Amino acid sequence: MLADLSIWHILILVGVLMLVFGAKRIPEIGASLGKGIQEFKRGLSAASSASTDEPPPPPKDDRPRRLNE
Repeated sequence: MLADLSIWHILILVGVLMLVFGAKRIPEIGASLGKGIQEFKRGLSAASSASTDEPPPPPKDDRPRRLNE
């Protein structure tokens, strides 16, 4: 679907974006989008590294035991 975009489609899309957001706002939007993608990738890598780590040991039982147990 995205491969069907020609240069004219892209130019029209850029023109509409400039009309809607203005020339000053477009770089800000691109920067915030890039930061969002970086945070998303960091979150994915943190989640995958957390899932490959060993599970934490079970909690210790500090209760005194009876002699007949």
